Amino acid sequence: QVQLVESGGGLVQAGGSLRLSCAASGSIGSMNVMAWYRQGPGKQRELVAQIIRGGNTNYADSVKGRFTISGDNAKNTVYLQMNSLQPEDTAVYYCNVLRFGSWYWGQGTQVTVSS
Repeated sequence: QVQLVESGGGLVQAGGSLRLSCAASGSIGSMNVMAWYRQGPGKQRELVAQIIRGGNTNYADSVKGRFTISGDNAKNTVYLQMNSLQPEDTAVYYCNVLRFGSWYWGQGTQVTVSS
């Protein structure tokens, strides 16, 4: 069982930055996949960024060049650095991991970008 706790969301003006954190109860070194998803108002949940075990990263086209996913093994924490935020980035952001064949989700953190 893995528990994930996100933090770092909030209200920011367009062009601003936020860093989301996802603290895991287990070692992130044992995670096969670590990812951030988001769900905007009236929209389906979508993949924002992911790290595959071994270091490969993938990003949604809409965030490439603006968002960066990273992990800190010592702190068992996954980060999402978000720069040049736009109103369309407004969403609830969820941390998601795959460990030993099971997927786990955090409770989500709200990010609101004002124009």
